[in-house]
Amino acid sequence: MKQIYDQAAEAVSDIKDGATLMVGGFGLVGIPEQLILALADSGVKDLTVISNNCGIDDWGLGLLLNNRQIKKMIGSYVGENKEFERQVLSGELEVELTPQGTLAEKIRAGGAGIPAFFTPAGVGTPIAEGKETRTFNGKEYVLEEALTADFALVRAAKADRLGNLIYNKTAQNFNPMMAAAGKVTIAEAEEIVDAGKLDPATVHTPSIYVQRLIQAEQEKRIERLTTR
Repeated sequence: MKQIYDQAAEAVSDIKDGATLMVGGFGLVGIPEQLILALADSGVKDLTVISNNCGIDDWGLGLLLNNRQIKKMIGSYVGENKEFERQVLSGELEVELTPQGTLAEKIRAGGAGIPAFFTPAGVGTPIAEGKETRTFNGKEYVLEEALTADFALVRAAKADRLGNLIYNKTAQNFNPMMAAAGKVTIAEAEEIVDAGKLDPATVHTPSIYVQRLIQAEQEKRIERLTTR
């Protein structure tokens, strides 16, 4: 059985200044809301965060940006976050923008123990500067190194006490691959059930990748609401 925490603050208490984090989600979909809130309250700083984007100004990873807790952001999209844009343009935040598919594969490779791979994405652009390139079958490819992290924070719809995880629909975005690529994976689940209650055929992340669990309700904010 995996350790189940009552409070998000306890689950992230050993994340120290300078740590590298992977944080699941795409926009506001599938983000570990309560774990991020706990980090914002903890005051931990100089973080390197690997995530598709950085939330919005007042929610998700945007809260850490506002607190100046993030030193470097590795992602693929600036998104709807004006503070992210401001910090990038002012030089306050180091940013490594990566094509979205390449970012996903760098994380997946890290979890699979693959140190690097060749991809055509980014060839002939600033993305490829300083990186090895090779030609295969007449097409040029750039070498991309895998990503891992000290901690991976993911969100699941359901978990069992062993740490098996099921994600809801599009929350499968970056969560499964990040769960495999973190040295310590902390899963925030909306429901935790006893072992044996999950259909094995529906499990997206096997328990071997998960070290800690917390059950927490989600606000499930909408990034951009359009009404008639």
